[in-house]
Amino acid sequence: MTVVWINGAFGAGKTTTAQELIELIPNSTLFDPEVIGGALRYLLPAKHLAEVGDFQDLPIWRRLVIDTAAAMLAELGGTLVVPMTLLRQEYRDEIFGGLAARRIPVSHILLAPAETILRERIAGREVPRDLPDGEMRIRQWSFDHIEPYRAALASWLTADAHPVDTSDLTPYETAARIAEAVTSGSAPVCDIVQTPEPTAETLAAGVLLFDEQDRVLLVDPTYKAGWEFPGGVVEPGEAPARAGVREVAEETGIHLDEVPGLLVVDWERPSPPGFGGLRLLFDGGSLDSTEAGRMLLPGPELRDWRFVTEEEAADLLPPVRYERLRWALRARERGAAFYLEAGVPVG
Repeated sequence: MTVVWINGAFGAGKTTTAQELIELIPNSTLFDPEVIGGALRYLLPAKHLAEVGDFQDLPIWRRLVIDTAAAMLAELGGTLVVPMTLLRQEYRDEIFGGLAARRIPVSHILLAPAETILRERIAGREVPRDLPDGEMRIRQWSFDHIEPYRAALASWLTADAHPVDTSDLTPYETAARIAEAVTSGSAPVCDIVQTPEPTAETLAAGVLLFDEQDRVLLVDPTYKAGWEFPGGVVEPGEAPARAGVREVAEETGIHLDEVPGLLVVDWERPSPPGFGGLRLLFDGGSLDSTEAGRMLLPGPELRDWRFVTEEEAADLLPPVRYERLRWALRARERGAAFYLEAGVPVG
C-alpha cells in the first residue's frame, strides 16, 4: 500500500493529472481530500467554520484525511492517488507523518508549471455555473495563493517533493512522467520518521537543555504538530532517564555524559484520540557554545530547533506543555521535583 500525493499551486492541474494517473498505475484509486472539507460544512457549526479561513486549518480535517486515506487503503489496497495542495510544512509533516505511523509510504510529487503558465490556467479555469459568484471567488482564491506557493517553494517544497515541470505537458503526459518516476524510484518515498500511534497510555521522557544565557532548547518535530522538548516515548524495559538521553542523542546529536536529574512528573489526561499517560521532564544541564554549535541540523525527525526564554516558550508550546515547562523551571530553581496532574501541581 502506498500514497502518491500530487501537490502544487491551485490551478496547477492536480485533479486532472490524478484522473489520468489512476489509469496508468495498476490497482490505484483517486482520493480527493476536498470531499472531507465539503463534509465538514455539514458536520461542524457554521460559527466554528467561520473562525478559520481554510478548512486545512481545522485539526479535524487533517486527522480525517489521514484516517480516510488509511481506511481506503485497508479496504482497497494498492495505490492511493491524492491531488491536494499543501503549502504549510507543518501540515505536510502532520499528514505524511500520520500516514508513516500507519506504515503507509508517501511519494510526494510537485506539479511546477512556470508562473506565467499557472496564471493563464487559472484565468481559463472552468467553474461550476450554479455557484453564486463562483468564477470570481474561485479564481481570486487561486490567484491569492500564488504568493504562499512561491514562499513554500523558496523555503521547503522543492527540497521535499519530486518536481515535474508541466509548462508544456498535457495532463496525460504529466501523469505518464509521474508514473515512470514512481515506478522507477526516481521519486523516492518521503524521508519522514515513523512513529506508531499509541494504543494505550504511554510513558514519555523529555530533557531540558540550556544555553549559556539560560534559555531552554525546544524542537519542532516533523511527526506531530507543535513545539516540544527533546525526548520521546520510553521503550518497554527502558529506564525513563536513559530514554531521554537516547532521544536527545538521536534528535540533536548531543550525547549527555551523566544521567539527568528529575524535574517534573506530570500526568497527562486522555484526550481522544490520544491516550495520555505520564510525562517526565529531566534537567540535562547547560551546553556551552561549542556543544551548542555541534547541534545537528534538522533531519527526518526535526523541522527546526531553537533556544528560547520562558516568555518566548509560552508562544510556541501548547498550554499544558508550557505549564509543564514552567513548573520544571521552578523545580530547577528550588532543587526539588514537582508532581503535576495535567500541568497543575498537586500536594
